[in-house]
Amino acid sequence: MKNISYIINGVLAVAIIVLFILFFTSNKKGTEGGSASLNFAEGDSTGVLPVAYVNVDSLLINYNYAKDANDVLMKEYNSANATLNNKQRQFENEVADFRKKLENNVFLSQERAQQEQTRIQKIESDLHATAQRLQDDYMRKQAKMNAQVTDSVRTCLKEYNKKANYQIIFSNTGLDNVLLAKDSYDITKDVIVLLNSRYKPEAAK
Repeated sequence: MKNISYIINGVLAVAIIVLFILFFTSNKKGTEGGSASLNFAEGDSTGVLPVAYVNVDSLLINYNYAKDANDVLMKEYNSANATLNNKQRQFENEVADFRKKLENNVFLSQERAQQEQTRIQKIESDLHATAQRLQDDYMRKQAKMNAQVTDSVRTCLKEYNKKANYQIIFSNTGLDNVLLAKDSYDITKDVIVLLNSRYKPEAAK
């Protein structure tokens, strides 16, 4: 679920470098010419520095769509895992039965024993194929869910920023991007409120 942070880290790194180059260049001109400086609109919430950040961990915990989509995904995972475990037990029973028959010389011929062994090997091969298919299916659905969450957050931020007017909005997980910032730069709660107000539960299904 941390994919949101990884997807935009590269863009953010370049953007913040550009921002500070502009900031220091402007300050330098202001020192030399006595007039040039960065100006922000009066009353703009970003008047100190036009950036903000969103705590991704907190967002994913409190964003109803992310929670509901993850619950749906986990139910499918548990169902697939139960199916796989059932097939695994069946296979183990087949192997145990085959070994018992070998020990008791139940097979009428070597050829018949070989046929039974081939059948069990086919069951094992099918089991591995099923496990791989279920894993691939889970990974595909997880990637789709992550992409949908990322898209919904990005769309929400664009709407939010029409009034907030930030130049950069960071994603932050732990200390990935923001080591220290004043609380006023944390817009996570506002974004969560907006996300949940736009969310319709059927969208997670």
